[in-house]
Amino acid sequence: MPGQLKEVRNRIKSVQSTQQITKAMKMVSAAKLRRAQDAIIQMRPYAQKLQEMLRNIVSSAEGDLSMSLAEQRPVERVLLIVITSDRGLCGAYNANLVKLAKQRISESYANQLAKGNVTIWNIGKKGYESLTKAGFPTQDTYKDIFLHLSFEQVQAAAQAAIEGFQNKTFDHVEIIYSEFKNAATQRYVAETFLPIQKVEQVSGSKKADFIFEPEKATLVAELMPKILNTQLYKAVLDCHASEHGARMTAMDKATENANELLKSLKISYNRARQAAITTELTEIVSGAAALKG
Repeated sequence: MPGQLKEVRNRIKSVQSTQQITKAMKMVSAAKLRRAQDAIIQMRPYAQKLQEMLRNIVSSAEGDLSMSLAEQRPVERVLLIVITSDRGLCGAYNANLVKLAKQRISESYANQLAKGNVTIWNIGKKGYESLTKAGFPTQDTYKDIFLHLSFEQVQAAAQAAIEGFQNKTFDHVEIIYSEFKNAATQRYVAETFLPIQKVEQVSGSKKADFIFEPEKATLVAELMPKILNTQLYKAVLDCHASEHGARMTAMDKATENANELLKSLKISYNRARQAAITTELTEIVSGAAALKG
């Protein structure tokens, strides 16, 4: 019985130590989430408006204007940019992104994968480790972007994807990431990066009409890469905020579970202690009765 009490006491101490860690991690994630959330909230309207403008320009462009980044061609070679986190302990966040990447490949690019024409660029270590272990053709060139997150680093990845599309190394480029909604909710998205998608015109509606200064070709050639850089940067910021939100939620749930486990262990400890006291009293009474007899 004393051994059982000691074992329960040790378990209680262990759970209490774990609970302190999960509480601390929740507080750290909450602080990081606040900064990451501010960054994506400020960035999102700007990026969405630029992307909308780019699609409108492509949709309303005249036939004589060269739009190499909007060129629709048969999809033979595919690039997937999969954005996950560097660290775990954030629930099913990374697993859901990896699952979406596998699903996209199996549903849309199975033939390309069989021919060896699917390439995966990972931003974030967890996705790289999972997809590499699963046997997918991954590259680690940009997996450490989150170590020192900056627009310049993301821009380098975007420019490399743009060059690959222009050189026809890739016919289709897709971003897989999580769109931040709030601390408890993320939406897992597979979004076309290249070619630039056109806006579907509703019958009877007018095309967007832009006044270009300087000439249209020069301005579009300058604008397109910059807007695409912003699009990828917004996706990275979305994932950055989503990661901290997912981790904060996971640590909050872990702390609650530790509380429930502590209650259960304390009940078990009290029962074992009462049983030990009862046993000792029984032995004392039995011994006293034996002495009287």
